[in-house]
Amino acid sequence: MKAIPIGVENFKDIITSNYYYTDKTLLIRDLLDSGAKVSLFTRPRRFGKTLNMSMLRYFFEKTDEDNIYLFNGLKIADAGEKYMAYMGQYPVISISLKGVHQSTFEESIKDFRRIISTEFRRHKEVLKYTELFDSDREDFLNICNKRGENDIYRSSLKFLSDLLYEIHQKKVIILIDEYDVPLQNAWLNGFYDKMVDFIRSLFDAALKTNDSLEFGVLTGCLRISKESIFTGMNNLKVYSISDVAFSDYFGFTEAEVQQMLKTYGLEQYRDIVKQWYDGYHFGKTEMYCPWDITNYCFDMLQNPDAQPKAYWLNTSGNDIIKQFISSATATVKDDIEQLMSGEPVRKIISQELTYRELNDNYENLWSMLYMTGYLTHSAVLEDDELELIIPNLEIRKIFRTQIYAWFSAYVAQERVDLTQFCMTFRNGDAENAQELFNQYLGKVISIRDTNVEIAKKENFYHGILLGLFSHMDDWIVKSNLESGDGYSDILIRIPADEIGIVIEVKYGEDEKTEQGCKEALKQIEDRNYQQYLIDKGMTTILKYGVACYKKKCRIMKAEN
Repeated sequence: MKAIPIGVENFKDIITSNYYYTDKTLLIRDLLDSGAKVSLFTRPRRFGKTLNMSMLRYFFEKTDEDNIYLFNGLKIADAGEKYMAYMGQYPVISISLKGVHQSTFEESIKDFRRIISTEFRRHKEVLKYTELFDSDREDFLNICNKRGENDIYRSSLKFLSDLLYEIHQKKVIILIDEYDVPLQNAWLNGFYDKMVDFIRSLFDAALKTNDSLEFGVLTGCLRISKESIFTGMNNLKVYSISDVAFSDYFGFTEAEVQQMLKTYGLEQYRDIVKQWYDGYHFGKTEMYCPWDITNYCFDMLQNPDAQPKAYWLNTSGNDIIKQFISSATATVKDDIEQLMSGEPVRKIISQELTYRELNDNYENLWSMLYMTGYLTHSAVLEDDELELIIPNLEIRKIFRTQIYAWFSAYVAQERVDLTQFCMTFRNGDAENAQELFNQYLGKVISIRDTNVEIAKKENFYHGILLGLFSHMDDWIVKSNLESGDGYSDILIRIPADEIGIVIEVKYGEDEKTEQGCKEALKQIEDRNYQQYLIDKGMTTILKYGVACYKKKCRIMKAEN
């Protein structure tokens, strides 16, 4: 059975190491048929852009090694000699800018120098060219050694393409993967204008006024046209997530996912995969994120009892959604609550958004969330208006996680009131604890998620309470700890006072919060949750039942 390629983005490695490969090689056919001088594909992170760019490089690049064996049995080989005749015919410049993510402009340029240096070294055959001018040789070596002023790097791709054209007498293909990562990073770190100026110069030289260019392909999340990154570039063709053309080449289609599950004997998990990782719409094609599917299949083969995970959580630049939620206005919070409840929101989407515009109008962040994959559309309306939804359970979990982070940041700023809230539990004051908790819930984003089971709704409020109590430095707070005959939601020890607190959280459907509190208190007694605290030497035990419904809660204390 073929290995699953977790994080393998080199096409040759996938083929030669016998990894599972979902065949996207007809991208080559459609790219050639389009005739575009420069093509930009905008897709969310982790949708296979880098692997596709690697595949293009191995197909088109003229090398000493015949790479035809890499494509034997793949769809492009069956497309006919008309397309296979292009194989191995061109010098190719291929770079990825996904690694340019430092906190200053100077450090980011160092990253860029490293990337360009690596590509120049890959083309070290240039140095063997006997007719190479001494000045060109010196500039080439300076770039290889990451020396020289920034200006030489602004024109570096044009410089290299001219040299390769002269040597091979064949125009050059330029591939630039994740071109907008440096721009997003610069926006987040406060040196956006400097980076825009640098990238603009680079692209003008390489893609706009380059007689040595056969064609170019770029990938990224956004089209940054209004920033003059692509000033006057009439030869640019953009294929966004809304376009029908090329819609099934980035990501996995339904049929491709089902084939992969069948290959590894995981067909019984089809519904789980669909709920967690389906839901994206590119053009008219329903798509899955490849990163999710490959990781899920890998985990299930290792452990059939493994649970679905939010694989995107730590890999997809979640700074955007964090900023989005942390600075949300009351109206935006209401929209997020509507999304979390499974209901769509209607928003006008700009496909040519710039990072600078995000701060000008908060509504632009909806476009950002849409184009980066945090939202998808369920309907296309008129005048660029879309009906947006959260695509699947994975992204819903990411929203929920970032809501926790936002709430923690909020309560950290309200430390005096937070201490007062915590002390109500220590003092046995359920009435004031209830009043203060309701005040907090009124200020933060609630979860009105009708699409998940009660236990997950309870976990939301459970997480909020843990965030509140964690700010008491001398309190020992435990969650889901084995005690007595079960696992209690929250156990708190206050050693200085020898006070222990037991809290059980319930979700009160249909506003039956009083009944929920009573059930919580009964569970504490029936399962003897206080035993852990008694064993730890706590002489006073306080027991609370907390029941929540939307933005309302009720708190009841057991009478000893």
